[in-house]
Amino acid sequence: MRAHVMVAEDDADQAELVRRYLEHEGHEVTLAHDGRSALDLLRGRRPDLLVLDVMMPRVDGLDVCRVIRAEPRFANLPVLMLTARSSEDDLLLGLDLGADDYMTKPFSPRELMARIRSLLRRSDRGPDAEAHREARNAVLRAGPVTVDRVRHEVWAYGRAIRCTPGEFRLLDMLVEHAGQVLSRTQILERLHGSDPFITLRTVDVHVMNLRRKIKDVRPGPQDVMPLVTVYGVGYKLTDTPHDQQAHPYG
Repeated sequence: MRAHVMVAEDDADQAELVRRYLEHEGHEVTLAHDGRSALDLLRGRRPDLLVLDVMMPRVDGLDVCRVIRAEPRFANLPVLMLTARSSEDDLLLGLDLGADDYMTKPFSPRELMARIRSLLRRSDRGPDAEAHREARNAVLRAGPVTVDRVRHEVWAYGRAIRCTPGEFRLLDMLVEHAGQVLSRTQILERLHGSDPFITLRTVDVHVMNLRRKIKDVRPGPQDVMPLVTVYGVGYKLTDTPHDQQAHPYG
């Protein structure tokens, strides 16, 4: 299965280069050259993945990401950000707003294609998606958390929570290894590979966002949190019930 990829990039030459590489791999490509056009095109037809430049006229990429993550239909849309900024603060801001991956300019088009293939595979839209789905259990549970890998849905304490693709992959990993402590390095390598621009603080941002979302649906005492920090080691998801309420999967 090939994918529909939107490239939002104000540099026409850069956008055309990315388009050629994507079409060479068989993907359908839509181009937008400013943030307002990107939002209009996204609402007209949802793509399978968005390549989003940060520095764009009219509406910048960070605001585009902020807007679409607030709309349910785009909650699971994979977003890869491109930027000339290379500071860690800029990286973490992009991830905090819901980006799933981040590349700094100048970048290798071949590496960009590899990142895109990885994101599509994780979102079950890549050419090996069917085999990938069949090889994995569809629904996982740990304590109060349920992850449905086919529907790409997450439930906590009987209520649905909206996750970005990056947050979904992190929670999926923690549920799969419930009760085990995973180091930040292990989590980072699973989520982003060996990208030198992505640091361990990226994991902390994802965990912080997930804790906030779980807390919002937590019934009863707010000091009980299933996503636990093991200081000096990493994170784990507890597999105890925590007076778990019934969720839609029994």
